[in-house]
Amino acid sequence: MAHSINRRNWIRSSALMAGGLAFLSSTVSKLAAMPVVRNIGFNRITDETAIMDAAPVMKARLLANENPFGPSPAAKKAIVDSLDTSYQYAFASISQLSDNIAAYEGVKKASILLATGSSPLLLAAAMHYSKGGKNIITADPSYDDLPTQATRFEGKWVKVPLTADFKLDLDAMEAKVDENTGLVYVCNPNNPTATIVDTQKLKAFCERVSKKAVVFVDEAYIDYLPDPKAASMMGAVTAGQNVIIARTFSKLYGFAGLRCGYIVGQPETVRALSKYTPGGMGLSATTVAAAIAAYQETAFLKDALKKTLASKEYLYSVLKKEGYTYIPSSANFVMFPLKMEGPKFSSEMMKRGVGIRHWKFNEQDWCRVSIGRMDEMEAFAAAFKELS
Repeated sequence: MAHSINRRNWIRSSALMAGGLAFLSSTVSKLAAMPVVRNIGFNRITDETAIMDAAPVMKARLLANENPFGPSPAAKKAIVDSLDTSYQYAFASISQLSDNIAAYEGVKKASILLATGSSPLLLAAAMHYSKGGKNIITADPSYDDLPTQATRFEGKWVKVPLTADFKLDLDAMEAKVDENTGLVYVCNPNNPTATIVDTQKLKAFCERVSKKAVVFVDEAYIDYLPDPKAASMMGAVTAGQNVIIARTFSKLYGFAGLRCGYIVGQPETVRALSKYTPGGMGLSATTVAAAIAAYQETAFLKDALKKTLASKEYLYSVLKKEGYTYIPSSANFVMFPLKMEGPKFSSEMMKRGVGIRHWKFNEQDWCRVSIGRMDEMEAFAAAFKELS
């Protein structure tokens, strides 16, 4: 890969750093170009903190949007088979994975940047596009990793409320774009609401807005849609638009713990963001082998989706029976309004061995339930009925 680390070149370059003055000058220049880090304290509850604070044993782990049905048997076998040569750097395998993605998506290999999940790529975008105090525009609520990280550097977070039906308000987001906008972040399907926006409207949005600012479309949950290819904004990249698409193996593929993800963008964009992350070289040989085996493994993905939908329908029925409404979900989680304070509900459910997440927006307490195995959904139902 063009952006992979070449150890031999690195060693050769290091040997040239003998000139003291030249070295000092170069170092000062690089330090001056680094993003400014703000010492800001956050009281932010994330899936990670929720899990770390949870009871060591849970009947139902429904507080992180994971796929409890994966990884696939083929991915597991690839991990085991790769162990014998895992002492070697996985240069060839990393290149092969990029080739596979490029072929499937119809993009150039230079348009792909791999990483250990999408988190390092979100951080890279936050650092790069917040330079100089630029604005990061997002929906509110939405997945807040990227904008939160941007505020740790020089960025300013511009929040745009959702529509009345809890979808991203693309018109309002576009209206916020100005000369100080560094990035517009679109999570579709959105987390935590699990809603999607109209595909044609989002395509038109990307075409217009990308002429004024970078549009970052996070498609972490795209595989849960009936036709992911049709709903994706990948065509915006192939059309040459200033759009970045983020994908992850952490959801339907079941790789949350294995860590593998990627972005697709214009080659110059990929080169710019690669400066902030080791890219594919951060991936382990075992993870790369599993990703190659699992990528577009149609039969397994269909089966995992079928099981997810069955658990989701069961959850819908439980909520309806207890007199609760919910936001129709296009992902592997469901959000519904609570009839008690969120922290109290979360605590009471945890006492019963069930982990969930809570939010508060629009002056309403909400619960987000990740979709689990049927036994986990039944455990949720039993605990929920004691509180509802």
